Amino acid sequence: MLQVQNIDLFYGASQALRGVSLNAAKGEVTCVMGRNGVGKTSLLRAICGQQPVKSGAIVWEEETLGSLAPHQRARRGIAFVPQGREIFPLLTVEENLRTGYAAIPRDRRHVEAEIYELFPVLKDMLKRRGGDLSGGQQQQLAIARALVMRPRLLVLDEPTEGIQPSIIKDIERVIRLLARRGDMAILLVEQYFEFARDLADSYAVMDRGEIVLAGRGEEMVEADVRRYIAV
Repeated sequence: MLQVQNIDLFYGASQALRGVSLNAAKGEVTCVMGRNGVGKTSLLRAICGQQPVKSGAIVWEEETLGSLAPHQRARRGIAFVPQGREIFPLLTVEENLRTGYAAIPRDRRHVEAEIYELFPVLKDMLKRRGGDLSGGQQQQLAIARALVMRPRLLVLDEPTEGIQPSIIKDIERVIRLLARRGDMAILLVEQYFEFARDLADSYAVMDRGEIVLAGRGEEMVEADVRRYIAV
């Protein structure tokens, strides 16, 4: 389990997170929702080691991550799919996938067949440059690249942003399948309410750097959540 324990995070004098606590269990999808600028991405950056926290603790598989760098967290099974995908546009699809090898031992550096089963479109595009793919295909590539690492915690920042509805459905199907395997915790930041509602085993809603609503997915009250995500 991932345990975020009462963390504060600052950018200079500006406080981005205020006493944020959150759990994400293996075999479940935990969804974090909220408007732009309320601290969702800062929370993910803190978990992945891209931004230090001022106070509090982040615990993964009973280890306090402390000041571990992002590559050290990746080697502990934490994979991050950032907002905007951040694939390498001049590398081929196959080369992009291979960049996921950096976090795993040499004897495990291959792309498992399951990844092409989850994202069959990628198998047909291995020699195409990443920058030539559509936005939805790039998002599938970004998730597949993270899965090459064989993560035990998969962190996704707004995977539906700018994606056509048909591929959103494909991504939803993949996330649900990964969670059902039971060996991976999935932490998902999302503004698309229906997508988050349909996937969430548990959820948290953020506002002004704090978690203002949280609970089990089946207990979610749509009107209460929408009050904090409507623009």
